[in-house]
Amino acid sequence: MTRFLKSLTNGSRPFWLGLFLVTWALSKWSFSLYQALDARWIIRFPKQYELPLDGWISDAMSWLVEDAHFGLFSFRDLTRFIAGVIELPYQLVRSMLVDGFSVGQGQQAIELAPSISWIAIIGTMAAVAIYAKNKSLALLAGLCFAYLAIFGQWESAMVTLASVLIAVPIGVAGGLMLGILSYRHPWVERALRPVLDLMQTVPVFAYLVPILFLFGFGPISALVATVIYAMPPMVRISTVALQSVPEEIIEAGRMVGCKPRQLMWKVMLPTALPSLMVGVNQVIMLTLNMVIIASMIGAGGLGYDVLTSLRRLDIGGGIEAGLAIVVMAIALDRVSQAFAIRRVRPRPDPTLPVYQRHPLISTVLALIFVTTLTSFYLPAFRVLPEAFTITTGAFWTAMMEWINITFFDTFEAIKTFFLTTLLLPVKRFFGGIPWAWGIIAVGIAAGRLGGWKLGLISALMTLFIAANGLWAKAMVTVYLVSVSVLIASAIGIPLGIWAGQSARANSVIGSLIDTLQTMPSFVYLIPVVMLFRVGDFSAMIAVVLYALAPAVRYAAHGIRSIDSELIEAGKVSGCTERQLLWRIKLPLAAPSLLLGLNQTIMLALSMLVITALVGTRDLGQEVYIALTKANTGQGIIAGLAVAFIAIIADRIVTALSKSSQERLGVK
Repeated sequence: MTRFLKSLTNGSRPFWLGLFLVTWALSKWSFSLYQALDARWIIRFPKQYELPLDGWISDAMSWLVEDAHFGLFSFRDLTRFIAGVIELPYQLVRSMLVDGFSVGQGQQAIELAPSISWIAIIGTMAAVAIYAKNKSLALLAGLCFAYLAIFGQWESAMVTLASVLIAVPIGVAGGLMLGILSYRHPWVERALRPVLDLMQTVPVFAYLVPILFLFGFGPISALVATVIYAMPPMVRISTVALQSVPEEIIEAGRMVGCKPRQLMWKVMLPTALPSLMVGVNQVIMLTLNMVIIASMIGAGGLGYDVLTSLRRLDIGGGIEAGLAIVVMAIALDRVSQAFAIRRVRPRPDPTLPVYQRHPLISTVLALIFVTTLTSFYLPAFRVLPEAFTITTGAFWTAMMEWINITFFDTFEAIKTFFLTTLLLPVKRFFGGIPWAWGIIAVGIAAGRLGGWKLGLISALMTLFIAANGLWAKAMVTVYLVSVSVLIASAIGIPLGIWAGQSARANSVIGSLIDTLQTMPSFVYLIPVVMLFRVGDFSAMIAVVLYALAPAVRYAAHGIRSIDSELIEAGKVSGCTERQLLWRIKLPLAAPSLLLGLNQTIMLALSMLVITALVGTRDLGQEVYIALTKANTGQGIIAGLAVAFIAIIADRIVTALSKSSQERLGVK
């Protein structure tokens, strides 16, 4: 263990111990110094010197919306044009899935065509799954969508699916175009990198504030926010996928006379398609992760059902809607993953009739036609009648009440133990750090690990947080993230090591992690709040569950990627299994463990902002308050503060990982 820790700290434990002791002493005595010297500036940035950036940003946004003109059109005209471009296909898809097609409004409306039958949609999803992989996947996808109908979630689920079917193509197409530009022009990649960093680290709530201000309340604003949130992974994956295309394939394309455009679209993109489909999968999952948050600005669908259930403390309704999101996410995730590894199949014989060349498409079209026609006479074919649906709301409510009553003392004991032994001491430590020393300490730590440039940038970002009056709430954020990441790593790394060494454990743990990653972030809040009520402990539990996956995956990957010859050498030299783990496997897996730590921190920060809904008093709450008040400046500044914390943590852990790789000779 000592060697493993030493590999992470490069043998400079006295330096880090000294930095911690100084910080701990100043944290412990900061209030005493404040009282003795009558100097509030010791613990809080002086109010008179705080930057009025929030007011400036709010004024700039107001000018942009109300007064900005670009020749023939105003900025408001531009936002209305964008909204119109998105609204047209959205309304078309929503009409197909939910509302049907009609002319007129209210009681004067005349129905032209009904929405697609629930039977046809289930059949279409099964056909897509067969095309992507096989009948087993078709059965899973069909059962998942049948669940939505049988358990009375069909209409809300179709509203959510309509948003997914519009947001995903926009996010994929936009990300692909930016990825191609980044591949062709390195300066574009350099320019996009900090923008993508901000897009992936600024809290989701912070997106909603300016978008609500620009586009108003409604599903179009929600779609714009969803696209912004879901697009960055596609940009990054597209760039990396194109850069990874073998040079031999590119040269072969040039030799046969391909022009640059043909080379890109007919050679490179088809070669990179499996990697690009991974990006599509990420866009789908992030879009589904956004559905509840986007419901705050008018998205509707399952997300709105979950949100209203949380507000009413409707346990059963919230769990029902949350499970519906999970079921839909599982179906879409598995199908998109199947497309990522799908092999190219031979083209059908062109001499055959169309229905034989494309049997799945023909079957789906026939099913849609027959069920739609039948639905004019039998409404049950359009939407499953309520009498045939099942509700589990009462069951979930009764079960949660029974658990609360039966295990109340146990839950309270666990909660009290963690609060008194871990959460409150760590909170007092971070809460007492003077802002001036906090800036210096962050700069010193970052500079020690990544050089003076990283130290200076980290110190300036920390100064930005303090100078905008957010120091106290930032420290609450850091404290909750630190505790959550510590617990997630303490659970996830051993599970990952176990999975990396045992195929059976990997199968079981992998299925559990897949389930956790499929569940949208808001879904974690429902059972946690019901069992532990609101507060820091509930937030910590939700964050740990959400951020656990990368700690497990990267640890398992690190163990599996160790050269078997090194392990054999250890066995030959007489190492026991315990010695192999602590002296060979863990030091060699350290870079992967640090990458997992990095991703765990990022997920913890993104989830922590959402836990503002359960009573945390951190930067997430600041962003949420800004959203409720439509205060653009406040929301953007608080969002940037969270992003800066994420960027500092990312750069520090990345620097630590690189130094670990260099010492081990790992690339």
